[in-house]
Amino acid sequence: MSNKGSRLARYGGLALAGIGLAHYAKPEAFESITAMAFPGDDIRQHTYINGGIETALGVGLANRPTRRLAVVALLGYLGYLGLNVARNAG
Repeated sequence: MSNKGSRLARYGGLALAGIGLAHYAKPEAFESITAMAFPGDDIRQHTYINGGIETALGVGLANRPTRRLAVVALLGYLGYLGLNVARNAG
């Protein structure tokens, strides 16, 4: 990966980790989005779980040795969320 691409992955990972941590600081900001994928009574719990996953993925993306694994995990996570949203939309 080029130096520019490496910086982009690092900063993108740090941004994703920051968003993940924000799930804990201000969970109500994420609950409407979380409810689309996980409707029900325990939306706050799912918000915290998603925050933890996003934080871990972001840290993984920010660090070169774990970046490839984090990309694969991120794709799986996005697919899982997308399928849940699609399943609960109708």
